[in-house]
Amino acid sequence: MTTKLLSERASCDVRSGSEYPPEGNENERAEAAIAAIHEKGERIKRREIEQAFRELEPTDDAADERREAVEELADTIVDRLLAVPVTSLRTAAEDDPTGATTADAMDIAETSMDRVRELVPGETLADRARAKAVHATGDPEFQHLLRFDGGDERGSDESAPIRAGARAVLNERSIVTDITMVQSGITGRGHGCSVRKAIGEGAELAERTGMTRTAAAVLELDRQAAYEGAIAVIGNAPTAALALADCIEDGTRPAVVIATPVGFVKAAESRERVRAVANEYDVPAITNVGRRGGSGLAAGLTNELVHVASDSRDGELSLETTNEQ
Repeated sequence: MTTKLLSERASCDVRSGSEYPPEGNENERAEAAIAAIHEKGERIKRREIEQAFRELEPTDDAADERREAVEELADTIVDRLLAVPVTSLRTAAEDDPTGATTADAMDIAETSMDRVRELVPGETLADRARAKAVHATGDPEFQHLLRFDGGDERGSDESAPIRAGARAVLNERSIVTDITMVQSGITGRGHGCSVRKAIGEGAELAERTGMTRTAAAVLELDRQAAYEGAIAVIGNAPTAALALADCIEDGTRPAVVIATPVGFVKAAESRERVRAVANEYDVPAITNVGRRGGSGLAAGLTNELVHVASDSRDGELSLETTNEQ
């Protein structure tokens, strides 16, 4: 399958698959549409990668490396396809921050949240993250796949990474993502954090060493101290998560790490590695187990940190440690 064909098929599917909520606050509609676009893009990417590998039928020892290269190519294509519509949606919403909120729209939103609360009945900050994961994936079982590590000497406070991330938002620390898709999914409202992506950095290092572009990008940003005290978000590339874990082992200390890379090659292992260094070096981290994950989930969890920070700023909750998790 050629790059051109992959791009054309994905472009057609994204255009035909985008649907927007008919009513509600303009910013909420934009964010819902962006989430739907990301979800569609992720499904297209996985489908086309599987099709490509069925056609290639790799059988030698380099199969994993070639698959990873194909996944990076697919990431780049999807990023470029989504960049313009996502930016346009968010810009349009922010130009009209009030929107038109109707009684019907508010009822729909409240009913949706009531259903999520029924699925995730807990009231801790960790439960809020679980609810966001269910909302982002549309899968009630995903609440059981999240893991919360580091940031608590007792090792028993699941909400510690949420508090650490919310404090970082309040302190306007940088949010650093692995790829454009994750960056585009992070809300531009309710915080003063800069949001930057790693991909595109470290091209010379990748070419010289043969490492993946995302791993090289993480190492280059780490050389610039971009991850120190930052909200580090890895939603797609397992090698980026592995590189970030190496950086933490070498002394880098993000405020919090969100790592949900997806796929069959190194994804679960990379998240396990992040959990290991998070616990060893007391770095707050939110990850998931299994092969699933993705950009939409990573962006959704990051947005929940913003929402928790906003609630704290408004006096609706405290970020002080309590006996509750």
